[in-house]
Amino acid sequence: MNAPLKITRIGNSAGVVLPKELLARLRVGVGDSLYVTESPDGIRITAADPDFAEKMAVAERVMREDRDILRELAK
Repeated sequence: MNAPLKITRIGNSAGVVLPKELLARLRVGVGDSLYVTESPDGIRITAADPDFAEKMAVAERVMREDRDILRELAK
C-alpha cells in the first residue's frame, strides 16, 4: 500500500488520518496503540510493541538455555 497521508491540525498538535484499509491491515481500531520506530529506510509504524518482541526473544533464549532448571522448578 502506498498512499499519501495529509497532516491535519488536532488542537495544538498535528496528526494524520489513517484510511480504514490501513487500519484493517494493521488489525487495529480506535483506542488501540501503534508504535513508531526509525529504520534505515524511513519510519515504521506497527501494531506490535518492539520492546515486547525484544523481551520475548531474551526470555525464549533463557528458557532454551536453562530448560533443565526450569523443568525441575516446575515440579
